[in-house]
Amino acid sequence: MISFVIVVAMVVCLGIAVFVPVHGATAVLVCASAAVVAGFFVRRADRTNNNFLLYLFVFGLLARMIVGTLIFSLNLQEFFGGDALTYDRLGAGMLKAWQGDPYYKNILRGYESAGWGMAYLVGGIYVAVGRNPLAVQLFNAVIGAATAPVAYLCAQHMFQNTRVARSTALFITFFPSLILWSSQGLKDGPIIFCLAIAMLATLKLGEKLSPKYFLLLVGGLGGLLSLRFYVFYMAVAASAGAFFLGMRRVTGRSLARQVFVIIAVGLTMTSFGVLQRANQQLETYGNLERVQVSRADLATAGSGFARDVDVSTTSGALRTIPLGIVYLLFAPFPWELTNLRQSLTLPEMLVWWACFPLLITGIWFTLRYRMRQALPILIFTTMLTLAYSLFQGNVGTAYRQRSQLLVFYFIFVSVGLVLLKERQEDKLRRGLIGQKAQRHSPQEEPRVTAAGAEA
Repeated sequence: MISFVIVVAMVVCLGIAVFVPVHGATAVLVCASAAVVAGFFVRRADRTNNNFLLYLFVFGLLARMIVGTLIFSLNLQEFFGGDALTYDRLGAGMLKAWQGDPYYKNILRGYESAGWGMAYLVGGIYVAVGRNPLAVQLFNAVIGAATAPVAYLCAQHMFQNTRVARSTALFITFFPSLILWSSQGLKDGPIIFCLAIAMLATLKLGEKLSPKYFLLLVGGLGGLLSLRFYVFYMAVAASAGAFFLGMRRVTGRSLARQVFVIIAVGLTMTSFGVLQRANQQLETYGNLERVQVSRADLATAGSGFARDVDVSTTSGALRTIPLGIVYLLFAPFPWELTNLRQSLTLPEMLVWWACFPLLITGIWFTLRYRMRQALPILIFTTMLTLAYSLFQGNVGTAYRQRSQLLVFYFIFVSVGLVLLKERQEDKLRRGLIGQKAQRHSPQEEPRVTAAGAEA
């Protein structure tokens, strides 16, 4: 197996270097360097399943490298995600500003108020290897592939069930939209990775204090703040809410630990000027009138929906949420496929619609048996689902931003899938026991423990 993986990786890397002669070799070098670092941590993530996670990481990375290279070589950035071209220009501008160009310093000064993280990431790569958009795409591919092992650890921690954790990692590794958005020069991949890191650290800190996971929590939250500030606030609220409510049975020691973590994170964020930045952003964006302006702009695009909706009032916002949730979770619909880009999503949407009953089953099971353990993820996904259902007025944007939720939805889908498999196995076992009972004496039926629930 190792020999096969090495051969496939070499073929893909050499193919990129040969068929993209100007940027390919350098981009592969950047990708390989990041992959070695990520692979080291993936290998150490779970000692009992380290080979599975490492192989999954490698194949997920290769899939993203191939897709990213095709998008770059065929000039499909505008077709799949035009923001990548914007980040390329911003990164190039950052490079010139850091080199002392006063014109670009002046232009980019105002951009640092919000969403500056991606420009700095692109600019940092350009400082190292020159202006190379493919290098950014392949670096994002490493981040996207590394998200699956992190989600595996989250699922394993919540449910103590390897089948649930493996199914979650497989979904995230190979689901088409997650491959697509993490193989381009977009900030979706880093946002999803930072979310997964922040939630994993929250889960681990809810169990015991750890400097490693404290740093991961601060790093994940800091990354979110630099990339998409409102997701940062929701992640903070989810983490703080989970610590206050308790992810384990409350004792004096656990309460002290949770209060300590909250205070420490708050002081750390304050030291980096987060409170001042938060006040500025809330004054600018934190009202329904601003949300209505943004939503109206999205709704007027070609794939916009509910153009006459007004969310500038509380009553209007509440009436919009149900329709927004339907579009966020299920769009694009077959009758709305009016162009090639939308039509390409249909196979994936059929799979996702088929997974939805499993999602409901998994959430129901979690609420009944594992609610405390899954509290931060339940809080965050609920908040972000409601926020996007209110904010989004465009099918294409909703489809893209759904990926930030899919990484956690798939944990619950995997729970539902494992429950379904265990019921089938239980049914088969009952049949076998019944056959033995007819030939021999009756035997006591073993009881199946589903996805970590207490029997």
